[in-house]
Amino acid sequence: MTVSAPALATRVPLPRTEPFAHITPNWFAAVMGTGIVATSAATLPVRFPVVHVFAVAVWILAAAALVLISVAFALHWVRHREHALGYWQHPVMMQFYGAPPMALLTVGAGAGLLGADLFGTAASTAVFATLWIAGTALGLLTSVLVPYRMITAADPRGVTAVPAWLMPVVPPMVSASTGAVLLPHLPEGQWRLALLCACYAMFGLSAIVGMMTLTLIYGRLVHGGMPPVAAAPTVWITLGLIGQSITAANLLGTDASTVFTGAQSSVAVGLHVFGIGYGLIMGGFGALMFGLATALTVHAARRNLGFSLTWWSFTFPIGTCVTGATALGNALEFGVVRTLAVVLYVVLLAAWITVAAHTIRGVLRRNLLQPS
Repeated sequence: MTVSAPALATRVPLPRTEPFAHITPNWFAAVMGTGIVATSAATLPVRFPVVHVFAVAVWILAAAALVLISVAFALHWVRHREHALGYWQHPVMMQFYGAPPMALLTVGAGAGLLGADLFGTAASTAVFATLWIAGTALGLLTSVLVPYRMITAADPRGVTAVPAWLMPVVPPMVSASTGAVLLPHLPEGQWRLALLCACYAMFGLSAIVGMMTLTLIYGRLVHGGMPPVAAAPTVWITLGLIGQSITAANLLGTDASTVFTGAQSSVAVGLHVFGIGYGLIMGGFGALMFGLATALTVHAARRNLGFSLTWWSFTFPIGTCVTGATALGNALEFGVVRTLAVVLYVVLLAAWITVAAHTIRGVLRRNLLQPS
């Protein structure tokens, strides 16, 4: 029998001092949001030493958060298995099992882009590759298990499309975009070709299922109205798929020239053109969703939107818009798009500082350690 997490919290009361009872998978969104502040800074079309130092410092913070939250999450499953199973069976909370693989991939990409300053190129690349493999495997597993669990649920009544449905869909797209960064580190020939093909396959998996899911979410918003005020920030998750797919399409299109050479160089040109075309078209859609998400957030704020972990939805999706604008601007060699990336990064930075400060305060007060 499926037991909801709130029911568990009521039936099995725990003292406020118990820190691991409600460490749900959406905590990993804090790692994602912090990690992308670092990785997007590393790829910005501006090069200032202070930006690089800041990016390295934030990446260290993200890596430390990944370790701490992973340990806490493991203890949650070991010490409070009944609660953990309740959250896994919850139709919304289960979606956030897409967050752990994206946290691994984001921190891994940071190791590849920034880790050489700390422990050398060889070691940073090894960490990057290890986290990429682990995050990709976990992400692919989640992209199958979560829909399977939803399809075979004993009582699907009352389940409606919510933005969180995109969480288990996006990890393969993150693997595709970060795999493009890993590509130059592989030996030329079959190894690079295999990784490039795998990345495009994951791009297709995530893009196709993601657009179908986006259609359901958009229809739910139009016909069903605003989600609960506390869940309003999750509308920003829709931008995660959009921005990450633009990033992947353009990074893979650019790096295709290292795989297809000589007589096959026309294939690389075609993939490069595809990335630009896709980025421009999807960028228009992204502008629409950015505007809609902003308007809905303002609407919710006027109705006493209180802080919760859903606020981390303001960070990672905007970060993917930064990396997407950077990748598209570089592919086009278009200064306006590159400037847009810088502007979006300022927005990301403001959102991250705000959310991180509220999170630290919530942990210190133990408000965030209560049932979600």
